[in-house]
Amino acid sequence: MIGRHYDGLVMFSGGLDSMVTAHLLKSMGLNVIALHYVLPFYSGFGLPHSLIRDYAERLDIPLRIEEEGPEFMEMVRAPQWGFGKNANPCLDCRIHRLVKAKPVMEEYGAAFIATGEVIGQRPKSQRLECLQMIVRRTGLDGRLLRPLSAQMLEETIPEKEGLVDRSKLFAWHGRGRKPQLEYARTYGLRHNPPAGGCLLTNEGPSQRYHVLAQKFPQFDFEDFILVAYGRHFILGDRCRLVVARDDYENGILEKIVTPGDVQLEPADITGPLGVVRGEVNDAIIETAARFVARYSRARGEETVAVRVFRTGAEISRLTIVPAEPAQCDACRF
Repeated sequence: MIGRHYDGLVMFSGGLDSMVTAHLLKSMGLNVIALHYVLPFYSGFGLPHSLIRDYAERLDIPLRIEEEGPEFMEMVRAPQWGFGKNANPCLDCRIHRLVKAKPVMEEYGAAFIATGEVIGQRPKSQRLECLQMIVRRTGLDGRLLRPLSAQMLEETIPEKEGLVDRSKLFAWHGRGRKPQLEYARTYGLRHNPPAGGCLLTNEGPSQRYHVLAQKFPQFDFEDFILVAYGRHFILGDRCRLVVARDDYENGILEKIVTPGDVQLEPADITGPLGVVRGEVNDAIIETAARFVARYSRARGEETVAVRVFRTGAEISRLTIVPAEPAQCDACRF
């Protein structure tokens, strides 16, 4: 796709607003390309991102996928505009991604970047003054098109130059999504649930992030990714345990594990992987083993054998009594 000319670049989440935006622009005869950013929690694992590819194929538009890395974590670590209800730095994230998208727009010779933003849809990040501020902060003056609310906003360069027909754009506003849903039904568009969003808008991962930032402020990229996965426990001032909830999370934890981590798993049955990170001693490893046993199918047994690994090599095998639920709950975050 590189070197090919496109009229515009569409920020493409696969959600309702971005699907309507992409379809609308394509229906106007514009040659657009979709740009999808993958959160770092799902980056680097070789995932196929099949659903977003399917959405783009159904619209018959080319798709470029960019997986986010440590730069996203640094943005979350110190958001200039703060968090929303949970750990979601929506304004900073919007600016961050548009700044990254600007050279992609230029790479393809596109005249604008389009987003699915709607005035007033989100109380913190999509107020009119916020949309205007985003334009200034990203250096996209005249090149940032919001087709769903365009007729309530200042005319952009592609509209002034006749590339985009302003009369075919919308003046939608407010938190309701009735016109978007009606548009999607009319044209048979599939999309992610309208109430969906970034993982950091969810209470569980957000709480884990805030505890991580408070108690382990020097957290690294692997620590940051872990907030999306597993059950989390504090086992000491400088130590924590993550226990996978299913086989998929077992696979993710295996890929995230670092050389200094201690890994634990039931010895005689298939069960959850536990990863201990931080300063450990024999007592902490034994507690972690009891927690791992508690979340295995052998939780009702009198004793369970748990294998302990470091840097891929088994260092011990413990026979322990599974922890009681109250013990786990007291350490969980």
